[in-house]
Amino acid sequence: QVQLVESGGGLVQPGGSLRLSCAASGFTFSSYSMSWYRQAPGKERELVAQITRTRGTITYADSVKGRFTISRDNAKNTVYLQMNSLKPEDTAVYYCNADNPRYDYWGQGTQVTVSS
Repeated sequence: QVQLVESGGGLVQPGGSLRLSCAASGFTFSSYSMSWYRQAPGKERELVAQITRTRGTITYADSVKGRFTISRDNAKNTVYLQMNSLKPEDTAVYYCNADNPRYDYWGQGTQVTVSS
């Protein structure tokens, strides 16, 4: 049974930090590219960061470059998103995604709210 379980979301003040985790099970984690997406109210889901399954190539949305860091630990089947210098516009539900040429899996999401 495939599972992606996100954790680490919450309420934080502008300028603060959060670290999201996504624990994977039920598939060969190292064979999948891992990504974080987010969806704010009334907006489409957007890619925040991705780390590929082969070379570990990392890409970020322009809006988070220099503030967010994605990483993965294949031994722990976990992907992380370190979020620093958070802004109110980062408020969204953050989703973990695993994909390869054949399959595409999603977590249930974790809420991040940036507000004073």
